[in-house]
Amino acid sequence: MDLEVKGVATSPTSQTQPFSGRKLLQQGRTSKSQAIQNPCLPVVPRLDLGSLVDSDEEEQDIIPENLPGPTSKYKLKYQQHKTEMKEGYKQYSQRNAENPKPGVTQQSPRNKCVQGEAAIIDGLTTLDRKALLQQGYADIPYNAPWCMRKSDAEIVAAEKKKQTVAEQVMIDHLSRAVISDPEQNLTSERQESIHIVPDSKMAPLRFRKRTLHETKIRTHSTLTENMLSHKVQFDGRIISRNGRDACRELIGFFFTHDQSLTIYEYRQFGKNRTNVLPFIQKNIYSHQCGRRKGKQYQLGDFYIGANLTFLSSDHPRLPESIKENTLLILRITNIDQIALDSLKTDSVEREDITSQEANDRLVLKAIQDALKEQLHKRGVRILTGLGKYLQQLDKEGTGLLAKADFKQALKAFHLEVSENDFEPAWQILNGNDSGKVDYGEFKRAIIGEMNEYRKSFVRKVFMKLDFNKTGCVPIIDIRKCYCAKKHPQVISGHSTEEEIKLSFLETLKDACSKSDEVSYGEFEDYYEGLSIGIVNDEDFVNILRTPWGI
Repeated sequence: MDLEVKGVATSPTSQTQPFSGRKLLQQGRTSKSQAIQNPCLPVVPRLDLGSLVDSDEEEQDIIPENLPGPTSKYKLKYQQHKTEMKEGYKQYSQRNAENPKPGVTQQSPRNKCVQGEAAIIDGLTTLDRKALLQQGYADIPYNAPWCMRKSDAEIVAAEKKKQTVAEQVMIDHLSRAVISDPEQNLTSERQESIHIVPDSKMAPLRFRKRTLHETKIRTHSTLTENMLSHKVQFDGRIISRNGRDACRELIGFFFTHDQSLTIYEYRQFGKNRTNVLPFIQKNIYSHQCGRRKGKQYQLGDFYIGANLTFLSSDHPRLPESIKENTLLILRITNIDQIALDSLKTDSVEREDITSQEANDRLVLKAIQDALKEQLHKRGVRILTGLGKYLQQLDKEGTGLLAKADFKQALKAFHLEVSENDFEPAWQILNGNDSGKVDYGEFKRAIIGEMNEYRKSFVRKVFMKLDFNKTGCVPIIDIRKCYCAKKHPQVISGHSTEEEIKLSFLETLKDACSKSDEVSYGEFEDYYEGLSIGIVNDEDFVNILRTPWGI
């Protein structure tokens, strides 16, 4: 059947042909021209897109006025959900009351007054409460598989580093002769005056007979690989408030065949470039302070936490920042325990020195235990403030203070140490009878310090922040790197991420002598004070790992 529209017919064949966009365009143009020619044809009206925009009035008109009420089934489910939520919150509050966490303090409007009264009773200031917020990270369960993978990668990197240093030590100290061409024994003057033309009959250099002989390269060492294999390898760090020196990566070796030791520094530039240089030349050294002053180092002197002392004047190649101090104090942070145990059979311990040191440690331990009770929950404010106070008393900048200065500092921060305890401790620290003691050493002896495992993570965080290796980190960079998204109070909604970050920055700035940057000593003091209230090492590591992403 043919279709007709106002006298215009279409053939049936047009319905069976395939439809395409080009034909549509042609037909549209044809119909438009026909419409102009024949005004009787209908014209399709233009589409008004503006009429499709929704308006607020239309939305209000569309919403029905009388909605049906919720069914009884929905009301029952809502009531059950409400009851479960109330019961869950009640149980959560009871658990927190039974096991209070000082780092997770609920800041609801109803209990602010109660918390304020408790803070006054406990003697905590606003800074103390803000510092304790950092302990909340200890409650976060860390991702064990991810941490294990990252830890394995770090162990592999550390072993590779130690292997690189050990190979460099063997290269530097092994006895070696040079195989070269005999003609190099000619004097340099003769070589300069006579120009030797290559002889066509002479065999190339690579085919000539090469023998061991006298050369210009001389080695005075008679050590063999077997001798150097009897050694103990250890990691060390410099005890210093200078961040650049404190973060140097040092690896040392103690050789039992001659009781000598050497220390190398491992440097890394970027991701692939490394360098290994001698820091302390191989030699026989002795203690420079303490009960064993003047005694030669032996195998029993090497253990985790032991201090090795050197005179800075004996090592002219040391950095200028280290030579400013009379003594270079190096702390052993890790040691090859298997090699140490296998070589200990040849060592001889001095019983008289060991007993004296044991008594000294008991005296200092008693003072540390008494002060830890006083520093509980306010260690950050007191330790950081004490460090700034002692630095201000050091007018000459030598790092040494007299007995009266230390007593004044303890009294200013309400740290009670009896005279019977203070005098023996002063006799131990003032072993050379100079009347002055390094205030860093005084703080470590009287208050104590966190173990090397914790300190290694503090150094790792600071090294991540101090990418320029200047020893100081701008506050702006700390603000950028600190992340509080996983803090319990942020997750629960009681505090915002910005509030937790500001509380951390406020307590850290209070520890700094400059308002725009943080030194390594100040950064270490902050976490030293925070460490006092953390019993478990892994909890403390979690406090560092979560916000800093290490």
